[in-house]
Amino acid sequence: MKHPLTTLLALVAGLAAAATATAQKFEGLALTPPMGWNTWNTFASNIHEELIMATADAMVANGMRDAGYVYIVLDDTWSALERDADGNLQAHPEKFPSGMKALGDYLHERGFKFGIYGCAGRKTCAGYPGSWGHEFQDARKFAEWGVDYLKYDWCHTDTADPRDAYLRMRDALYAAGRPIVFSICEWGQSRPWEWAADVGHLWRTTGDITDCYDCVQRWERGWKVILDLQYSLVQPHDGQNNGIGRYAGPGHWNDPDMLEVGNEGLTLAESRAHFSMWCILAAPLMAGNDVTKATPEVLAILTDPEAIAIDQDPLGKQGWRFRAETGREIWVRELAGGDWAVALLNTGDEPARLSVDFSHMWFIEGERRIRDIWKKRDAGTTAQPFTDVIEPHGVALLRLMRP
Repeated sequence: MKHPLTTLLALVAGLAAAATATAQKFEGLALTPPMGWNTWNTFASNIHEELIMATADAMVANGMRDAGYVYIVLDDTWSALERDADGNLQAHPEKFPSGMKALGDYLHERGFKFGIYGCAGRKTCAGYPGSWGHEFQDARKFAEWGVDYLKYDWCHTDTADPRDAYLRMRDALYAAGRPIVFSICEWGQSRPWEWAADVGHLWRTTGDITDCYDCVQRWERGWKVILDLQYSLVQPHDGQNNGIGRYAGPGHWNDPDMLEVGNEGLTLAESRAHFSMWCILAAPLMAGNDVTKATPEVLAILTDPEAIAIDQDPLGKQGWRFRAETGREIWVRELAGGDWAVALLNTGDEPARLSVDFSHMWFIEGERRIRDIWKKRDAGTTAQPFTDVIEPHGVALLRLMRP
C-alpha cells in the first residue's frame, strides 16, 4: 500500500502536469494589430489617475476611440514601491488613490480596454516590484482589476531564460481566466519572433523608440533607425517578403515599439511618415503623445481611416522594403482582396520629386487604380509611374486597387 503522502504528491504532480498541458495564451485576441495609447513616451513616471481619466475622455471626444484606439495602457511606475502584507501588487497610493479596479471600471464604462505594465524581473525598469516568483499571484490580481492587456518588460532578470519567464506568465494569465492580450517586451534580444507565437500576442523586435527621425540617444532610437534595424533582422528569404514578416499575422505581431506621432521631436511630415511605415509593417498602433493637447493636424494622422485600414488589414501580412536608393525607399504590403499598399519615402533632407514605376513590381498582377491616402485623391493607374514632390523625411502612402 502506498504511503498517503506519496499518493498526495503524485496527485499534485498530476494536476500540475495537466494544468501545464492545457495552459495556452488566449486565442481570438489581437486578430489585427492592437491599437491604443500608452503613458510612457510623453509622461514616463509622471502619471496619475486624473491624467488617465482625462486622456480617456479626450480620446472619446476627439474620435480616437472610435477610430480603434481602445487599449489605454499604464506603463511603469503605476504601482506602490512595495507589495502589501500578503505579497500582492497594489496601486501607488498617491498617484492612484482610487485603486486599479476603479480605474479599470472607468475605462470600461467609456468603451476602452484596460492595459497595465509588469516586468519579468524582480524589479521593473524603474525599480518598482516585478513579477518574478509572483506570476500566478499577479495574474490573479490583474484579472480581479479587469485588466485586458499586459505589457511585460525584461529588466532585473539576471540570467533568466526569456522563453521560460514569458511562458510562466502566459500560463499564469491563462490560469487566472480573464482573456488578456500579452505583449512581450524583451527588445528582440532572444529573437522572440522565432518562439513567441504560442506565448504572446505581440513582441518587441528592437530597443526603445524616441521622438526623432534618425537620432540615437542612450538606448533610444528614432523611428527611421528602428525601421532600419527591423529591416536588418529581416533580409528577404523568398524574393518578396522579409524574413521576420513570415512570423507576423492575426494573433501574433512583430512590434517595433510605440508611436511618437505628434511629439515635439518630429516634424508633421516625419509624424505622417512614421505612422505610414508602421501601417506598412502591420505594427501595433500605440499612440504616445499627449492627446489632450493634440493639434487637428496630428489627430488627422492618427485617425485617418484609410491609413488605419492598411494597418488593420485582415490578411495580416507584414510589409517589406522593395527598393532602397539614395534619398528614396519603396515599401510594399499585400492586402486582402488583392489590393496592395505602397509607401514612397523621402529619406533625404530636402524636398524631392520622387517616382514609383509599377512595371518593376512583378508581384502585382494587372492594372490597378491608385489612391493617394494622405492627399485624399485618386492618382491615375499603375499603367504609368506615380510621381510627386515629397517633403524631407516625408511619404506618399498609396493603395493600389483593382479596377
